[in-house]
Amino acid sequence: MIFINDLDSGIANWILKFADDTKIFSCLRDQKDCDALQGDLDLRFTWSTEWQMQFNIDKCKVMDIGKKNPIYAYKMNGSQLEELTTKKDLGVYISNDAKPSVHCQQIYSKANRMLGFVKRDIISRHPSILLNMYKSFVRPHLEYCSPAWSPHYLKDIELLESTTSIHWDVHCANWITPLDWTYWVYGP
Repeated sequence: MIFINDLDSGIANWILKFADDTKIFSCLRDQKDCDALQGDLDLRFTWSTEWQMQFNIDKCKVMDIGKKNPIYAYKMNGSQLEELTTKKDLGVYISNDAKPSVHCQQIYSKANRMLGFVKRDIISRHPSILLNMYKSFVRPHLEYCSPAWSPHYLKDIELLESTTSIHWDVHCANWITPLDWTYWVYGP
């Protein structure tokens, strides 16, 4: 068993550890803050060398979130780290502008793929079966980690809500006319 409790010793910035994933982050205002973050990266590389647990530098990335970040080329073991504009982390897409639009697009696509699966492969068109299929296959994609990426732009909200209205239009409209789609999606 390997313990990594001392991974964060000597770090000047914040560090997050989850399973085999480590993130070092900081609020960068000037060159001094960038140098401190680079120093933390160098410390982590030294730690990994001491403990013979090399970081996969190809998987180490940098993301500047915000508009007024100082420009800095971060390195690990002499190799410049790739800078990203979007990254999927624990199932949620994070973009460098901190807006949930990229994530909303991704989950909209996933939800529509699952709706297509239900439409193609589920023979029965009975509303209760379709409701259960929707709740089992589509809704989890729309709800996963929703407090973390909660959309606040109208275009994102409308995009996600269109998934529920598509479900109603495509699958249930011929079966139940007196009730609107919100009843079948959210229940009585």
